[in-house]
Amino acid sequence: MTDQTKRQNEEKAASVPKADTLTPADRYQELFIAVQMGCVFTDSKTFVDCVPRGDPEDILEQYREQCDDDGFDLAGFVHANFDPPQVHTSHYKSPPGQPLKAHIDSLWDVLTRHPRQHPPNASILPLPNDYVVPGGRFAELYYWDSYFTMLGLAESGRHDLLASMANNFAYLIDTYGHVPNGNRTYYLSRSQPPVFALMVELFESSGVCKAIEYLPRLRKEYNFWMAGAEEMRPGDTRGHCVCLDDGSILNRYWDDRDTPREESYREDVLTARKSDRPAHQVYRELRAGAASGWDFSSRWCDGSELSTIRTTSILPVDLNCFLYKLERQICLLNHAVGQRKQAEKFQQRAELRKQGIERLLWNEQAGAFLDYDFERAAPREALNSATAAPLFIGLASREQAQRTAQALRDRLLREGGLGTSEQDSGQQWDQPNGWAPLQWMAIRGMRNYDIDADDIACRWLRTVGALYKKESKLVEKYVVTHDGEDAEGGGGGEYPLQDGFGWTNGVTRRLLHEDPGNEANEAKAASKS
Repeated sequence: MTDQTKRQNEEKAASVPKADTLTPADRYQELFIAVQMGCVFTDSKTFVDCVPRGDPEDILEQYREQCDDDGFDLAGFVHANFDPPQVHTSHYKSPPGQPLKAHIDSLWDVLTRHPRQHPPNASILPLPNDYVVPGGRFAELYYWDSYFTMLGLAESGRHDLLASMANNFAYLIDTYGHVPNGNRTYYLSRSQPPVFALMVELFESSGVCKAIEYLPRLRKEYNFWMAGAEEMRPGDTRGHCVCLDDGSILNRYWDDRDTPREESYREDVLTARKSDRPAHQVYRELRAGAASGWDFSSRWCDGSELSTIRTTSILPVDLNCFLYKLERQICLLNHAVGQRKQAEKFQQRAELRKQGIERLLWNEQAGAFLDYDFERAAPREALNSATAAPLFIGLASREQAQRTAQALRDRLLREGGLGTSEQDSGQQWDQPNGWAPLQWMAIRGMRNYDIDADDIACRWLRTVGALYKKESKLVEKYVVTHDGEDAEGGGGGEYPLQDGFGWTNGVTRRLLHEDPGNEANEAKAASKS
């Protein structure tokens, strides 16, 4: 990315309506707490995405003047002073008879947002270029979602949107030093699985731009994830970093704040009340769980109760594989520009991380990669589909890949696709749900080692195609514990099933292309009854 493009990004973003300088909780203080704890909106995310109709400071002052009056109507006050976000659920359904592939291609424009249309003084952060959102309640750019969405954009020939997204992610790293969870003020304290290195590869392979242009941003993102690592000694933890007994570093998910997530404020307060730990510790764990993208899962908990969450004590398989990929990418690009010493440094870092992953995360007994609880010095015994990440990134040995693929089939493969975990906890990143990004990582990972993954792809496409024929839409997640002909959208977690849906569209579009004979290519939207 040239300096000229960087300046253009900054100029474009400067012309977009500005977000509030404070997060909604910091801005509206006791009004915020009253709204969230009082359930003025059924979804806690609604208020943090609301648009103030006047000056935010004036609204808060009016609230303070009126809130103790007899008969004060909190809901009425909020609706008089804020416009709730629009959720365009009806726009995600196909007209009768539209083929699945055509439906996905037509959805990209529906899911595209234009920064110049951002409302002022709200929580939405400015971006220089148009961007694609997941859909439903998720009306902003999300980090790791976007990589899987981009797979479909590339397949649909939407290089215009790919280029826009490339510059948006570069802008976020230039501006904030990392890619936030999403472009909202309340997401700035955390990131998500670091897949920018994968995006950069996709940009180059799609002919959008050269990977080398993004080397400074890859370095900057790496510094965010590794902040403080240089001064650490064995046994230390600092932010995202954990220093192992041999002095090498592996990483964990982390959020800089230890307050309730603003978009799930009431839910987090109620969860913390069920724990015997200090509330701020529970909030930090919940935030770190959200940073993982797996919000939420028994993967992070002691049992099925969310109040037992311990995300920051766990070294995750997928996170450390993505960071290995980032180190390898920086090494290769440094080689390409003749920076030999830098290349050697990152080659060494990648090798040390690979050794740490093999030592702590490869589990010989399970024949799979498992998350590791470094506080208890023990592997997390429950298998989850993140075990495919070392295959997806190409870190596993051939024997490890074969055994991991077998473990995936034996323990997680269901009638409708690859399951997320072995536990049914009531959380959405557990049984009985399957998720598009997890299917893709397993399918692509197995194929990287010439292991047949057609059964996973076929089961997933049958599930997506069957629901599309029945309900004329794609959704965020699917039940995979029964045959695709009985397909239904997934459940569990903190909010209702969302239509749209960015990463389902992207992965499905790519898989349809790779298997043109699959019957899902012939799936058509339901006729009106």
